[in-house]
Amino acid sequence: MDRKILRLSAMISVLFLIGSLIFVQAGFSQAQKSFLWKVQSKTSTVFVLGSIHFLKQESYPLNPRIDRAFDQSTVLVVEANISDPNQLNPQKLLESALYLGNDTLEKHVSVETYDYVRKETGNLGLPFELVSRQKPWFLALTLEALELVKLGFDPRYGVDIYFLSKAQGTKKILELESLDEQIDLLSNFSDREQELFLLYTLKDLRILGEQAGALVKAWTSGNAGEIESVFTKSVKEDGRLAPIFEKLIDDRNRKMISKIEGYLNTDGTYFVVVGAGHLVGHNGIIEILKRKGYLVEQL
Repeated sequence: MDRKILRLSAMISVLFLIGSLIFVQAGFSQAQKSFLWKVQSKTSTVFVLGSIHFLKQESYPLNPRIDRAFDQSTVLVVEANISDPNQLNPQKLLESALYLGNDTLEKHVSVETYDYVRKETGNLGLPFELVSRQKPWFLALTLEALELVKLGFDPRYGVDIYFLSKAQGTKKILELESLDEQIDLLSNFSDREQELFLLYTLKDLRILGEQAGALVKAWTSGNAGEIESVFTKSVKEDGRLAPIFEKLIDDRNRKMISKIEGYLNTDGTYFVVVGAGHLVGHNGIIEILKRKGYLVEQL
């Protein structure tokens, strides 16, 4: 695979971590809540925004409350600073995302899954020689990203990119994680976990467009409960996905909260952009911060 194509595909894919698939359109009401929370300690304020990684150009401007909170902040915090050209190690990605030598997808998934992947990617018009060299985690994210682009959504208009661009030269930029950490997490899934991840991704591709309406309504109205139901649907349908969900969401939430609490112990004002799926539910960042005693308000 040409490295330029690999780099672009990886950037699209990593941005699209589970817990971040939200579709948004313009037309915000000043009366309704947004997917933004204000968290306060005695000395610091942290704004936490549920991130949308794929958007359409007409989705802008965002809700004015969001831009005002950003303007009040002195530090931008993102999951990974994707505007930093040094963030991505092409060689590491190559080794983590693709099978090398004589190794192929066929040797790592069941016959049934392999045949299913051949059929579905064939329907999408993808050359199977290229598909068969991708590891399941990378193939799953790439297929999701390609489907989103086909539906008209574009990572160039993602919220992360938007605020990273606004912050250049004006605000300090910090990270909750890094691209390397995210790649390590996904590539360290067992073969079985990666296979399940890929299977459910392929099945969800068929309803990706149908989900857009419900997700738009939930995000624009700040309906965290509805967002949670969308993200936990697959786990409720198949308990085998629970360990994957825990690694992708719950385990990372605990690490992110540790950093956010560090910001709350300073005297600064921070604007944190993190995947929307990390904010919802009992084990979500917002509920945990509430239980820890911080003053939390949805804006």
